[in-house]
Amino acid sequence: MHLNPYGQGPLTLAVDLVNQPLADTTDLERRCAEAGFLLERPVAEGDLIAVRDFLAGWATVVDSPDEPTRAGRLNALLVEFSGPPRLTDHAGTGWHLHYRPDDLPAHRQIASLIAVGTALHLTGRGMGRLGRCAARGCAHVYADFSRNGRQRYCSPACGNRDAVRRHRARALEDTEGCAR
Repeated sequence: MHLNPYGQGPLTLAVDLVNQPLADTTDLERRCAEAGFLLERPVAEGDLIAVRDFLAGWATVVDSPDEPTRAGRLNALLVEFSGPPRLTDHAGTGWHLHYRPDDLPAHRQIASLIAVGTALHLTGRGMGRLGRCAARGCAHVYADFSRNGRQRYCSPACGNRDAVRRHRARALEDTEGCAR
């Protein structure tokens, strides 16, 4: 059995690339390798620029005000970067589906993985399972892979800081209420 390359990995990579912007082509190659993606071509400087542009478009999906807008924005990315599904064994690792042709430039391969991975995640787990951190002062993106689908923070650290802030605000209100 071959695991779906459009599963959690592409969405995790997208979140990482948005939250920690790319330094250079070597950084992009390293991060793709760490995510388990076999790039069919080396990353060129033009790929780096194109991935940054794609991620800006992908961030508009994250920041969509409602589900129909989110779907429309993601559909536009799918039209531009994906293709009809087809079987491939391009790396000799087993037959699996690709939603793109083989031998694409690195940026198009990455964009296809992320666009299709995002679509599968949102349709499989829920259209609200992608967002920005709810902690004050944090604008990081998260993809909600939780069981209950109620993630609001990009990390446990942000969730904890926000809980402490709320607790202190309530304590201050209680103290001020008693002083009256």
